[in-house]
Parts: sequence; C-alpha cells; structure tokens
Amino acid sequence: MVTLNVEMKDVVQAYSRIRDYVAKTPLIYSKETSERVGSEVWFKMESLQIVGSHKIRGCMNNILQLSEEDLKKGVVAASSGNHAQALAYAAKLLGTTAVVCVPESTPMIKRHGVLKYGAKLVVYGADYNEAEAKAHEIEALEGRKYVHSFEANEAVAGQGTIAIEALLEKGDFDVILAPTGGGGLVDGLAIAAKALNPDIKVYGLQTDTSPPWYKSFYEKRLNNDCDFLPTCADGLEGEITWPNVDLAIRCGVDGIIVVSEQATREGVKWMAAKHHFMIEGSSAVCLAALFEGHEELKDKKVLCIITGGNIDLDKFTKICADKYDWE
Repeated sequence: MVTLNVEMKDVVQAYSRIRDYVAKTPLIYSKETSERVGSEVWFKMESLQIVGSHKIRGCMNNILQLSEEDLKKGVVAASSGNHAQALAYAAKLLGTTAVVCVPESTPMIKRHGVLKYGAKLVVYGADYNEAEAKAHEIEALEGRKYVHSFEANEAVAGQGTIAIEALLEKGDFDVILAPTGGGGLVDGLAIAAKALNPDIKVYGLQTDTSPPWYKSFYEKRLNNDCDFLPTCADGLEGEITWPNVDLAIRCGVDGIIVVSEQATREGVKWMAAKHHFMIEGSSAVCLAALFEGHEELKDKKVLCIITGGNIDLDKFTKICADKYDWE
C-alpha cells in the first residue's frame, strides 16, 4: 500500500514549479453569505481556474516532474471528470499524449473538456473503481505513466498551493472548508495552511449520500461500509482508499463534516443567484456546511474552496428549479 509523505517544503516547491502554468484565482468576500450565516465568508474561486477546477494544480505538479522517457510514452489516468480534463490539458501543453478513463456517470461537460484538449477518452464502468482498473490495464499494455489524481505526493503538494495563494493574500482565516473527494486537496491544504498559521482549522466535507470519509477518519481505519446514493456532488461519490485518510490524520486535518444533499443543492443555486457563478455540487458542500450552522464555523472567518465549475447545464437548471426559504 502507498504511504504518502508531504511536507511544507514540497508544497512550496510545487508552487514555484506550477505558478507559470496555472491561474492565480480570485479571493472573493461574500457579503450575502456572511450576513446569512453570521460568519465572515470568503471564496477561493478555483472554479475559475484553467480547465474549470483545482485539479490542474496537482496534475501540473506531477507531469512537470516526469522524465523525457515517460513523456515520450504518454500518460494515463482515471477520473470522475475534473482530473481527466486537467491531465488532457497538461499533456497537450507538454506535447505528450494522454488517455483518460472515466465512469459512465461522468457529466458530459467533463467528457467534452477531455476531448477538447486532444486526449483519448475511455468511458468504462459504473463507478470510479472500474474506470481506474481499466486505466491500469492501459498502463500495463501501452507502458504509459499513470498519473493519480489524489493518491500521490505530487498531487497533494500541488493542491496545497491553493493555501499558499490564499493565505499570502489574506492570512487571518480561522477555518478552511474543502470537499474531501479522494483527499488530495484537504491534505494539501492542511499541510500548507498549518505551516503558515498553526491555529487555523481545516475541515473536509462530504454529503450524507456518500460519507465514507467521516467513518474512516474518526475510526482511524478504512471503512467504506455505508450507503452510496445519487448525489449532485459527483466528484465526492463512491468508495475511498486509505493513504489519503492516513495522511489527513497525520497532517492535522481537524475533522470531517457531513452535510445534507438538499443543502448542497441549495448552495449551487445560492452561488448562481447571489454571485452569478455556476459551481459543481462538490464545491457547494462548503456553502451547505455554513447554511446548516455547524458549531465549528460559528462567528469565524471562513475560507471556502470553490473547487470547480464543471456542472452540466441540465443538472444545473434542475437544481435551480427548486425553491428555498430565502427566495
């Protein structure tokens, strides 16, 4: 089993390595959200990143360290969508070829993003695990380098650069909120943020439709024994693996907060109505946690990592058709 080991020096090196290849995303104060929840709320808009998500940071950090021989053979990966687009973009930038395997549940907008950047798209399996197995088949058959979206030191360090950017601009946050997904983001954020400000709290978020992080983190063992139900947060659904949970425990992630699917959907609509941004359900879990009034967030200065904006239009319009108390 992989053991991840990432330190602040790795995040700093990643920041230096990728800064010319990724966007410095805006840090936005949300007056409307702050007034609603009684905390000072800021958004780090990774949804405005190149390829529409934060995944480009870890992907770029990884691919920039590949040897010429690896680049000549090409790369391969599995993804629920955003990493797939990031790898396609990075591969095109460095003049290599990419094959990305995505499950059948991957939104069309993310599939189109892969094709737009010239990668080969393989749609395979009902979930991420089946797509990943297919990607490893291709790795063995074609000799391509497998680029993992979260279970890699390079991915964790790359995602941690978000904390460097945000805290250099405004360093007095009390709390950082981020979706869990595979865990590369929340791990990288905790490593970097706590090196810069040891008092800051970092919480990972997931919906009640797919909560294996909550069980695994607090039990300190891998536990995927939970219901996996349909969710608007497609980037957070499905089983997880142990290495990133283990790193989260070791690097000081402060906790996992589970939010409702309904509040997550509300977060998608709130961002569109109040800030005119389309965001994914995976990003909206930050808003859901604030709306639900979790004790850890009350009267705090909170940084929400808005990780991606790659949401299918039909899913977005269905979510926005729902009505909420504030309308």
